[in-house]
Amino acid sequence: MIKKIFGITFFVLFSITAISQSKKTLEKQEEIKNLVWNDNDPYKNVMDIPENWKNESAVFLVKNIKYIYNRPGNSIEYTKIERDRIKLLDQAAISEYSELKYTEGNVFYREMSRVTNTFFLGVKVIKPNGEEIEIDVNQESVSNNEEKKIAIPALEKGDIIDYYFYTNTIVGENDLYQYKPVENTIGDAYPIVKFEFLLETEDDFFLNFNTYNGAPKLQQIVEPTKKDKKRVYSFEAENVERNDFPRWFFPLVELPSYKFQVLFARSGKYQKKAYAFIPEESNTLKTNVSKEEIFNLYEDKFRPYGDLGDVERFLKNKNFATNEEKVKEVFYYIRHAYYTNYVEAFVMDESNIMYPFELYGKNPIIFNKDEEFVRFFTAFLKDNKIDYEIIIGTQRYNGDIKDLLLESNISFILKVNAENPVYIEYFDAYATPNQISPLLENTKAYALKVVDRKHIEDIEIVNLPTSTYKENNSIEKTELTIAPDFSGISINRSYTYNGQTKIDEQKNMLMYYDYVYEDHAKYETEPILDRVRNKKDKEKYKKEYAALLKKLKDKQQEKIKERTAAEYALKIDNYSFKILKNGRFGKEDSFEYTEEFTIGNDLIKTAGKNYILDIGKLLVSQVDLSNKEKGRTNNIYMSYPRSFNYQIIVNIPDGFSVSGLENLISSVENETGGFISKASIDGNKLVIDIQKFYKKNYEPNANWQKMVAFLEAASQFTQSKILLKKE
Repeated sequence: MIKKIFGITFFVLFSITAISQSKKTLEKQEEIKNLVWNDNDPYKNVMDIPENWKNESAVFLVKNIKYIYNRPGNSIEYTKIERDRIKLLDQAAISEYSELKYTEGNVFYREMSRVTNTFFLGVKVIKPNGEEIEIDVNQESVSNNEEKKIAIPALEKGDIIDYYFYTNTIVGENDLYQYKPVENTIGDAYPIVKFEFLLETEDDFFLNFNTYNGAPKLQQIVEPTKKDKKRVYSFEAENVERNDFPRWFFPLVELPSYKFQVLFARSGKYQKKAYAFIPEESNTLKTNVSKEEIFNLYEDKFRPYGDLGDVERFLKNKNFATNEEKVKEVFYYIRHAYYTNYVEAFVMDESNIMYPFELYGKNPIIFNKDEEFVRFFTAFLKDNKIDYEIIIGTQRYNGDIKDLLLESNISFILKVNAENPVYIEYFDAYATPNQISPLLENTKAYALKVVDRKHIEDIEIVNLPTSTYKENNSIEKTELTIAPDFSGISINRSYTYNGQTKIDEQKNMLMYYDYVYEDHAKYETEPILDRVRNKKDKEKYKKEYAALLKKLKDKQQEKIKERTAAEYALKIDNYSFKILKNGRFGKEDSFEYTEEFTIGNDLIKTAGKNYILDIGKLLVSQVDLSNKEKGRTNNIYMSYPRSFNYQIIVNIPDGFSVSGLENLISSVENETGGFISKASIDGNKLVIDIQKFYKKNYEPNANWQKMVAFLEAASQFTQSKILLKKE
């Protein structure tokens, strides 16, 4: 009876709390709605667009973004209100806005929590006659995992959708807190009549902010006083043209944009602890970062440090012809000793098979951060009297290094001054010396000069090296065997990736078991199960691990199969693949694999006694430019120069000959790149050799039509057909 009464009491209390919470949320929701939509709203009656935009698909009448950073009591609070008012002018825009999708992120609301997050959305439709229809977001929103969506019914040409997103985060007492950086363009996919930006903050909030590429400069419109420490900044832009944001484009490099970051530091003591570029005083706006500030921030960050005992044992009795060779071999050893050696352990732990780390002795050293590796590796360089520099760069899509504002936009590279320079950037399972990010190639960077292999004492601007389209090469060979009754095709494909082309492929294709056992054998270390001494435990773990490996390998094969099927846009069967080389020991070490599968007769059409083969469809993943893309006005920014070599071999069925070779021959080449295809008959085989290449990672828009020429040639090849003629 007591338990029953307690249960009823708990239910009543819980219900009262839930109702109270729900009521408070609804009241807050109404408060925010009245803040955005009220009688004093200057855009309440704005419905007209400029005459020159009458033929656009849609036009933003206003885009208004407001950020607020303040201190309620001992907490710190962040608020963002983003409002859009857009007029729909054609069916394409109506279709796009008939369903509004959004995510709330990890939003929750708890009274007694260190973090309180609140998210609200408001949507209303204004008809051409002025009638306003507010959408009940609470009733109409539908959840699909983390994404939510709201249907906006009965839209028609001339309707205006006015919507806002409200996000609020309160963090409990905190002495030092760094908010995520914000980097956005002013423009959008539709023109904007008026763009408004406002940022409000107060004491102890440090602000880095700048605008770029012709965007209006930020202005301070409210100065702090003794009674009110509030500071308010803003900028506005009018008649902002749309941008299509096409492929191969870096918006922040060319379009009017803004970047900022806010950091809270409760006192000067915590300000000094901040790992960021911040102004000296919180009421001062920081708009750029000097190379001296970079020097000061990183002077101690990369000071050599580490116990080199394992490295010294590895080097014992080894002779190297050059320091360059020595540096590379030590890098690969460290990559295994302090990273891949523990990969199995993390898998075992995450799969709850066992707690494995005690098998590696007390306090095993595992490098989880690039900085840890750099400090350790520079300790090795110092100990071996090998000079080096620390390179501070920024990836091309961030803009020039001279415009650096945010610490998060920095990339580190270690340059070892051996007989030939050795560049080391990444530290992961696939990292190799001289394989830096393609987005850092051919950029300007700062070099921190290290004196006596210990202290950073100077900084200068340097140019980072670049790779060529011939170095960044992939080779794909496809061999077809047609079934005797022409009911299907068996396909064997082999791939070889070199230079920058292999990086993404390795990460997409490989699993840890595709390389970790090779590392164990090379460096004579024990796989994890060999470390388990108890026979009973070992058998148990071995069985569970085998089941896990089978599951992972099946999933890996299914993923790769789906990717191949998507390339062909066809159903494939009898799929298998095999990794031949993982390409992890040198820039020149290629990544290679093969795959086999069958497809139906989708590429075969009957023509009397003959058959038509859609041979061009075997050249997959080609760029198909729309008319809109062909009229591109933006410059072209690609990841890296690259080349592709394809060979397609068709085993000609017995009793048939091939007609239509002339359809397979093409040659377009200019200063931007090229597409060249050749075809020949070799015995009972049709052999097609194709080259496609992009010579640079950047082209000005003036060269776009030259690129279009070879891209179109490649696209047209995919439509090529041959006739298998009955003899």
